[in-house]
Amino acid sequence: MNPTVLVVDDEEQVRHSIAQWLELGGHAVETAADADAALAAIRRRAPKVVLTDFKMPRKTGMDLMRELQRFEPDIPVVLLTAHGDVPLAVAAMREGAYDFLQKPYVPEHLSAVVARAIEQRRLKQELQQLSGRVAAHEGLQAHIVGASAAIARVRDMVAELCQHDPNVIINGQTGTGKEVVARALHDFGPRAKSPFVAINCAALPEELFESELFGHEAGAFTGARTARIGKFEFAHGGTLLLDEIESMPLTLQAKLLRVLQERVVERVGSNKSVAVNVRVIAATKYDLEEQGRLGRFRPDLYYRLAGAEIPLPPLKAREGDILLLFEHFSAKAASIAGQPHRPLSSSDVEALLTHSWPGNVRELKSVAERYALGLKAMGRTVPEILGKTAHSPTVIGSALADRVAAYERQLIESALKDHSGSISTVIEVLGIPRRTLNEKMVKYGLIRPGRDAGAHGHG
Repeated sequence: MNPTVLVVDDEEQVRHSIAQWLELGGHAVETAADADAALAAIRRRAPKVVLTDFKMPRKTGMDLMRELQRFEPDIPVVLLTAHGDVPLAVAAMREGAYDFLQKPYVPEHLSAVVARAIEQRRLKQELQQLSGRVAAHEGLQAHIVGASAAIARVRDMVAELCQHDPNVIINGQTGTGKEVVARALHDFGPRAKSPFVAINCAALPEELFESELFGHEAGAFTGARTARIGKFEFAHGGTLLLDEIESMPLTLQAKLLRVLQERVVERVGSNKSVAVNVRVIAATKYDLEEQGRLGRFRPDLYYRLAGAEIPLPPLKAREGDILLLFEHFSAKAASIAGQPHRPLSSSDVEALLTHSWPGNVRELKSVAERYALGLKAMGRTVPEILGKTAHSPTVIGSALADRVAAYERQLIESALKDHSGSISTVIEVLGIPRRTLNEKMVKYGLIRPGRDAGAHGHG
């Protein structure tokens, strides 16, 4: 456990008395006799607050504070000063010291100052985390597109995991966007400036697996003319996505487990260990825990990878997102191709909403891109692209109306939730008059978050 307070003073009796008093108040205390010892202790285990004497041999408390600001600027520093050092202490506060106490200090006052410093740091950390989550949520809206409750839950999980660094398993059917989610975890997390490396385990021949992941030395096997680093070394500091990890041979799973446990790799043909710092994201369409019970996947590797798990819904569970995603993909494709954006006809909408989408978002994206190009050979309408004719039997019109209504209700409900029930913001986001919004909220029985049933439709 990290100490609450680090007490720094060259006089042993002073260190001991302060530590004893703070420990009586419930704080975990570590002590250091000089600035260098303090810096070494902080690098090992960062405290919540540093309480340091101002005048010490070699390096002063001010020197300690300045060095600390270079690598741990958020740790508050409280200075203990003699009477004549007060002007210097005030100058130190201008440079970033949290507070100062005059010797001889009043124990109760010392406790109060330390408690305030700890609380200030806690609030600052919470604010930083909240800012990070808000920024992640805003950016994630553009990366993980959709207004359905199912995909909103995915965004919430990703935004939370972006603030931390566990290994993650992403589970979902083919085409549900596993790599998109993995990329978002990387791009909005602490490793964003380091490499993102993706490898498809199903596409690698078994004999090349070890070399691809861990690298090899020259002459390690036939054809290995030069040394080559593996994906783990290449991804050092960043993220490694192991897609279709269930395809990894069991022998390789054991070696991967060792890498995750010891954070080192050995290239094929070498006895030298190379330290690696990589976040591993595993993507699969199977339940790996179940695969473990069946003997097809190592249970110990599953538990090492499952720091967190993100289940991705199939597109059919995101019905309200189908038109939104189609518009997103087709508009983007039209822009890239320099083509005008083509609006959907009622038959296009009907075809989109009645198709079963076995290929999930990947299939929808492909259809949207072909529609955006509008080439006769590829099909100009959605029914043509989906292999239907304009005269094929489809669901009756009332079913289409029900689906469009459900989609409209989902959009309004999500907008109200996303903007904390602010009617003025929602009408701006959705581009509809206030009266229209009120009528639709009444029609769909929607209420503003935090309001009772009698309050909807107003404000």
